[in-house]
This record gives sequence, structure tokens and C-alpha cells, in this order.
Amino acid sequence: MQLSTGDHSQRLQDALGRIKGLVFPLEGVMSGGHLTFTSGGDEICSCFFRDVLAIREAEERGISVAVVSERQSKAAATMLGQAGVRHIYLGCESKLQAYEQFKKECGLCDDDCAYIADDIVDIPILEKVTLSITPIDGVEYLRNRVSYISAYEGGKGCIREIIELILQQQGKWQYSDHCVM
Repeated sequence: MQLSTGDHSQRLQDALGRIKGLVFPLEGVMSGGHLTFTSGGDEICSCFFRDVLAIREAEERGISVAVVSERQSKAAATMLGQAGVRHIYLGCESKLQAYEQFKKECGLCDDDCAYIADDIVDIPILEKVTLSITPIDGVEYLRNRVSYISAYEGGKGCIREIIELILQQQGKWQYSDHCVM
């Protein structure tokens, strides 16, 4: 599927209606691609609060959410736990292996899953899922190949937009008169 920003074609609607699992990397999508450290070397991890609210809403409405990162980070683990993410894969050897583990733990298949990525390292997963997504600031190579391009940047509402679209299509978004963001 090659859809442009805002394209709500039947194929996109069908894909949104099937999603039971949403996966994305910490860096670039959840945190916006920034790594910040204190002068003492401790990592500071932050995220967009509207994304957090959407993650909680997704989990409450039966959509499993997972965050993957090849980096191990205590700050990220704390942030993600407080954000309500139930499936956290930090320090994983391979994001693809973490994605496979997530599917197994949740009883999902590739057709049940969406993946948001901002860079080429995630192509192996993007090629497997039923709905591949990149933020508006994702690398051009992805923007030319994914199912959907978010109108929002990573770390600045992309997750919120995608969760709203999924829940709206499935009739689970309680604010049905409200459009994305």
C-alpha cells in the first residue's frame, strides 16, 4: 500500500479496523529522536503527554502497545511504565525479535499489527505488518514506502494520531465527533 498523508482509502480503513497491536521504537517515534543527558551522565527521557494519554486509551480499549529499543535505559523504562506501556522491550538484541516476542505474548499475527518507524533500521518489521507508518519527519526512503504518513512528527503527536485513527475505525474512540488532535 502506498498512501499519502490523510488518505483514508478503503484499504487504509480495512487495515485500521484489523489492528490489535501497535509497536514503535522509543527513539524517533516516542521520544522524537533526542537523547538528553545530565552533566553526571544520567539520561533524561521525555515524551509528548498526548501520546501517553492515547497509549493508555489504546490499552483500555483492547489494543496492545509495545515499545522497542536496542538501548537499555533506566530512565526510559521508568517513563514507559508510567506512560502505561505494558510491553517494553529495552536493550533487545534485535527489534525484529522483540516484535516477534510481542506477537507471541499477545497471540497476534502480522495482519493484526501496525508499526510506526522513522528510519530505515526498522524496514524488516515495516515489511511484515499490515499497517506500516512513518511520522511526517521520518526519512524520505520510508515516506515513499509505507502505508500511511502521519501528519505529526515523532515525539510530537504521531502516536496519538495513529491510535485515534485505529480506535475511530473500530468504533472504540469515545470522542467520535472529535477528529485527530
